[in-house]
Amino acid sequence: MNPYPFKVEQQMQQFYHSLSEKDRRRYAAIEAVKLGWGGITYISQLFGCDYYTIRFGIEELDDESAMSMSEIRRSGGGRKSAFETIEQLDATFLKVIARHTAGSPMDEQVKWTNLNRQEIAELLKSEGITVSVTVVDQLLEKYNYRKRKAQKRLTTGEHPQRNEQFENIEQLKVS
Repeated sequence: MNPYPFKVEQQMQQFYHSLSEKDRRRYAAIEAVKLGWGGITYISQLFGCDYYTIRFGIEELDDESAMSMSEIRRSGGGRKSAFETIEQLDATFLKVIARHTAGSPMDEQVKWTNLNRQEIAELLKSEGITVSVTVVDQLLEKYNYRKRKAQKRLTTGEHPQRNEQFENIEQLKVS
């Protein structure tokens, strides 16, 4: 097997990195097949992709259904949602958050909690369910919890002896 000239390798790498995941796999497979014996190893080193990715690409080239696929990945792949895999997630979340829930007396739909996302995740973990704060965010949104912060809206006014306390503190620091 004769390697490509350096200039051609650079152009191939530039083109390879402009492609989608599916097209990269197939392009690498075509180049490896063109080179014959040792081509997979050479192309995987040239493009920095895995040997088995190129093998999979070669298999795809012979599969008509894979070649007609318009999506980058096949459907059904990836990790399943925590809502699908963790039993009693919703019930446990509602149980954990129940003691820390407040709401608007004017609107039943408006409710909030005084716990942050990490605290909720830790409480769920103590109940035997380990989830990330991302899942906690999804649960809060699913059950219409809003973020709530204490806000100071009214000024307390001026006190006639307000300056005296600061002068007293300054005098104590100097002493």
